[in-house]
Formats: sequence, structure tokens, C-alpha cells
Amino acid sequence: MRRVKIFAGSSHPALAEAICERLGTQPAKCELKKFANGETSVSIGTSIRDQDVFIVQSGSPKTNDSLMELLIMINACKGGSAKSITAVLPYFPYSRQSKKKSVRGAITGRMVANLLTIAGVDHIITLDLHASQMQGFFGKPVDNLFAEPLIAKWIRHNVLKWREAVVVSKNPGGTKRVTSLADALKLNFGIVTTEKRRWNVSQSAMLENLGTDGVVEEEDPLEAELDAETAIDPLEAVQDTSSRKRRSRQNKSSSNGTSNTSSQPTSYPNTQLNGQLTSSPLARSSRLDSLSDSPPRSSLHGPTRAQTAPSSFKNIDRDSADEYTDERARDVIIGRLRQGHIVDDDYPSPTMSAMSGSLATLPGEKDDSISDPMMASFTSVASAPPEHALGGSCDAGASSDEEDENYLDPDHEQTITLVGNVKDKTVFIMDDIIDKYGSWIAAAETVVKKGGAKKVYCIATHGLFGNDCLAQMENCECIDYIVVTNSFPIPPETAKATKKLVILELSTLLSEAIRRNHYGESISQLFMHYPD
Repeated sequence: MRRVKIFAGSSHPALAEAICERLGTQPAKCELKKFANGETSVSIGTSIRDQDVFIVQSGSPKTNDSLMELLIMINACKGGSAKSITAVLPYFPYSRQSKKKSVRGAITGRMVANLLTIAGVDHIITLDLHASQMQGFFGKPVDNLFAEPLIAKWIRHNVLKWREAVVVSKNPGGTKRVTSLADALKLNFGIVTTEKRRWNVSQSAMLENLGTDGVVEEEDPLEAELDAETAIDPLEAVQDTSSRKRRSRQNKSSSNGTSNTSSQPTSYPNTQLNGQLTSSPLARSSRLDSLSDSPPRSSLHGPTRAQTAPSSFKNIDRDSADEYTDERARDVIIGRLRQGHIVDDDYPSPTMSAMSGSLATLPGEKDDSISDPMMASFTSVASAPPEHALGGSCDAGASSDEEDENYLDPDHEQTITLVGNVKDKTVFIMDDIIDKYGSWIAAAETVVKKGGAKKVYCIATHGLFGNDCLAQMENCECIDYIVVTNSFPIPPETAKATKKLVILELSTLLSEAIRRNHYGESISQLFMHYPD
């Protein structure tokens, strides 16, 4: 291409060279160096006057250095009278910090967008922003490309029986991304959610959240008897209603004969209350002299449901009723998660402190709360912390896209739920970023050990692989393949040593985006899926 200069930053030179090779050009000369105190120095080594400049600089393990280098390169090209400056960021740094996660938190993604605009950028080309609404942070055009067509193409060519597979989201925040891929491949989808099991919650804390101090007040006998007397029996109410209907029909039939009948108020049938006659059910709530030593009405009449049941229900065919089953309920599987791994249902719960007055069971006792979903739900809701004044709860610092630090805490247990049928099927667990291994291994073990899946593919656009994430996922028996793109630099020796790792090439997508941007062509074709 003529009148185009492509500069490669120090974060991902291999990707920049692959892009230039597909465009039939070479990376433009640029000298990047650092001073002894760590400052970055940039010197453009070729003329860029009245030319379209593209700077390829992705996120890297040294995020701050790469970002500062990009800003200096943009400013240097602006000073060199470039016609337009386009920043190509396959992985946008600080994209996960696109909202305030605490009262005094910072929206760092917006700050980075402002820095790029002030430095002099005219256009942004990026890939799979963590939150697509980040495009609103920029005052310049943003092309947020998708890796989904590339991933879908790889699945169709490399996965056997992919038409029978299921796409699973490992957290609620990634459902939109998962459903998009499932619709493109016409597959079913599922979801995995984790919830902290609140075992070490004291009874006093639960009662405090419920608005009581745990003291059961004795009911006043006078008030109890008054409540019992003022309660309207449903059976009598039905009889009263039917009597009123008959009387109204009689009044209508005789309305032509006498005019005084229609003008009289409707009278209620007399009912007996503790031996006294009342003219209206409303009188029950106003007559204090009706109180006596008789037991409450509810104890005399027995259960209300038995009295109000219509007679037509007695002839229901119970066999046909028993044949009805909810098939979708079978697709919901609940498991226990300890230190990031699935454990059996009879695995011992964390040891509770005796001083906390918790609900933990004593040694040798059977823990019925584990198998009782109603009790587990009550415990979770009752022990939830109070909502914060600005919205959310006090422990809402970790969002759905971040790993919970409690995965590795031996004193905490989580409940993990799988929604969807994955038995004897291939599962694609998908998200946009692989940074920590906790939720990926937990989701993989859930679909394999609890759901009965045959093979698991962990798929993401950006493979950050912090700390020992890649090694842990490689050692996990439930994970068969790890599929990522080369948007984030991965050392070649690491890629060769990891047998499960599959890296998809982005140079074709990014080079075509650069070519279309230079010639002013539409890039909408890059978002579409094409049949093979």
C-alpha cells in the first residue's frame, strides 16, 4: 500500500511483523529505548508527512511501559505531520476497569481513552473490548472487532461432532458472548454460576438481618382470641357469597313489581359468632363482647385448605397428574466447591468457631442443611450483608468477570450450579479473557464430574495467563484444549511446552481492517460469519 506507514511497538513485535507481511510491506523505522531511570524515548526514523500512520501496540505483561510508549509514539507522529494516526490495540489495556467497583474507585479505562485522545490519535482499532460500552469513552472513532467468526471457523474445522456440542458460560457476565457464539453455530448453551456458601454465619447475624433480635414474644391471650374471632372462615365466606348472589337475582326478578325493594340496602345473612348473631362479617372485627374462653376458631375447624377445596378436585385422576414431570429441572445440577475444586456431597464442611454461634453441625451429626435447598437458600438470603447506600452490597467488589479470592481459601465453601444438559457432549467454555485459572478449572470440573461431559474446550480471545495460570490449566484433567488468539504476547517457549494450548492467528483480521481503513472501505464484512 502506498502512503502508509506501520510502526511496531515493543509489546508484540511478532504480530506487527505478521500484519506487515500480509500487507506486503515492512515495519517503518522507529527507535525505541529507555534511559537509565526508566524513561521511554521514541525517535521516528522515516518521513511520515501526509501519510496514514498505524501503530501496532497491544497490552503486555509490562502494561504501563507499553501504554506510555504508545502515547509517546502517537505524539511523535503527530509532531511529524502525519495525515492520520490509528492505534491498533488487539488487547486494550485497563479494559476491565471500565466502571467504578467501589465508592472511591477509579474508571481507569476512561482515563486511558482520554490519554490517547489528548496524545493525538485519530482512530482506534481494537478487539473484543471487555465492555463494548467503552467505545463511548472515546471522542474518536473506534472499531471494536470480534474474534467470534475466527473462533467459529476453527471449531467447524477442528472439532469432531461440533454440531452436538454445548457452549457454556463460566459466569453470568459472559452469557451475552456465549449466546452469540451459540447462535452463530446453532448450538445449545448453558451457564455455570458460583455462590458463596455462608457456613460461618452466626444465628444472631441472620436474625439481625431479618429484623429481629431472636427473642420470641409471648402472644397476649386477649389478642390471640380477638384475632381468632375476627378471622373470617373461607367456607362461610363462600356460603355468604352464594347467598348474596341468590338474593340479588330475586331482587332483580321482583324489581318491576315493587320499587321499595330495590332501594333497600343489601342485607347479609345472619351468622353465629360464639353463640351470638351478627348481621355482617364486618361485625366480627368490631364486637369486643364476643370474646369468650372458647378455643380459637382455627383449632375447631381444622386446616383451612381442607375446607376450601372444591368438590370437583376430588375426582382428579392422580395417575395422570403423577405423569407430569418438568424435564428442564433435570438440567440443573448443584455441586460443592472447595478451594476451587468439586468435592463430594459428603465432604466435611469447614470447621466453625464455637464462639461465633454458627449453624455448623457437631461431629457425628448429619448435616441436613447441605441437602436441603430451602434451608441453603434461607441461610444465603438471611446472612447476606446489608446493601450499600450507593447501591450494591458491601462485598460487591468482585464482579462476575473477576476471580474470587475465596477460591483458594480453605475456610470458605461455594455452591456451583450448572444449568444445561451437557451429558456425553463436547463443551465449549467461553469468555473474553483467561487471566486466572480458578473459575475455568471449577467450571471444567463441574461439567465433567457433575454434568458428564466428554471433552472440554476453554476458549477465550485474550490469553493473559497471569502467574501459573497456564500451568494449572495444563495439569487439569478435565480440560482438553485451551484456545486463545495471539492478541496478547505469549512467549514461544511457553507455547511449545503447553500441549493443550492452541493459538489462533489474528494477523489476517487486523491486516484487512488496516487495508479497509486506509482505502475508506466498510469493515462490516469483518463481523460476519461465512459458511465454509
